Amino acid sequence: MFTTTVKCSRCGQKYPPNEVLTVCKKCGGALLFQYDLVKVAASVSKKVLKRREATFWKFKELLPLSSQKGIVTLGEPYTPVLKLSRKRGMSFKNVYVKDDGRLPTGTFKARGMAVAVSKLKELGVKRLAIPSAGNAAAALAAYGAKAGMEVYAFMPKDAPETTVKECLYLRAKVYFVHGLINDAAEIVERFKEKYGWFDASTNKQPYRFEGYKAMALEIAEQFNWKVPNVIIFPTGGGEGVIGLWKGFKEAIELGWISEAPRLVIVQSSGCAPLVEAFNNKEAEVETPWKNAQTIAAGLRVPSPYASYLTLKAVRETKGTAITVSDQEIPMAMKQLFKRGLYACPEAAATLAALNKSNNTRLFDQDEKILLYLTGNAMKNFDTLPIEKEKVPVLTKNTTSL
Repeated sequence: MFTTTVKCSRCGQKYPPNEVLTVCKKCGGALLFQYDLVKVAASVSKKVLKRREATFWKFKELLPLSSQKGIVTLGEPYTPVLKLSRKRGMSFKNVYVKDDGRLPTGTFKARGMAVAVSKLKELGVKRLAIPSAGNAAAALAAYGAKAGMEVYAFMPKDAPETTVKECLYLRAKVYFVHGLINDAAEIVERFKEKYGWFDASTNKQPYRFEGYKAMALEIAEQFNWKVPNVIIFPTGGGEGVIGLWKGFKEAIELGWISEAPRLVIVQSSGCAPLVEAFNNKEAEVETPWKNAQTIAAGLRVPSPYASYLTLKAVRETKGTAITVSDQEIPMAMKQLFKRGLYACPEAAATLAALNKSNNTRLFDQDEKILLYLTGNAMKNFDTLPIEKEKVPVLTKNTTSL
């Protein structure tokens, strides 16, 4: 284990790495694991990593676990990076996608929950609760079930039915909330002492970041340690972007890469508090987004916790923030389907953002641009309406079409 301490990202307060931790007791800031990177560099190299199995657990020296024996895994593979062929109207020459829809539970949330559940089990935690738009709860339910933990999921009443079914079949205790994810988070917070659960909310504990951090290390190795110029990432609560930022920072300190990609966050125009704060040059989201609504449930986070850290990640990497509409997202989903890629609405928002920037100077035509596909469309086909009555019906004796 190469962790040295856990440090508050706001005030710098330090905590022991082998205690159950949530947010900073002093200021409420998000906590981040720190590592002895000199010792890590002496223990593992890029050549050593290449010989290990292609799963993010290969970066064990940069994960907070005391022992590999405690790993709770559902068989997480490296997810593929694919180059998109140029189509008419696309001016960018080097566009890639990374498809995390291939992970267990079908979304990138599996990364964070795999590490969080593994560490919390190691620390003796037996009961977990989470407010979620759907995918985070499903991932926690899956890994919690594998670890033998109790999982309580608090979800908006209009959460996608598929993820609700996942949670129920994985034996999580599911509660619907009249309201949005922020309202669900208040309930989790209000009852955590009474019911004795650990609050696994986005950005309110340091463990999930470490799973998402491995995205950066995985990308770096897949690009032969010459990372893309730009990564476009769909963003609700912001933990994925924070994880990428943290992973690339550590890879730079280790001498594995020379610089981080520009991190570009994408939100729906129906709920874009981070984009608004970025454009207004605010340090954090100051006012919750009113009347939040979007077909991309994972992007509907009106007031993300520790938003200052997400915005810091974007600004430190010289990135930017883009909104796309609920009309542009399904169009992008269909474009990706035509390429054989099953992208959920949140994931397709990355292509919608790139399409939107096609005639601007936001990105150079020759830059390597990576679209991060955070989840699989199989959970979200209900967002794409069809006119079923227009589909021809054949009798069994049909002789021609």
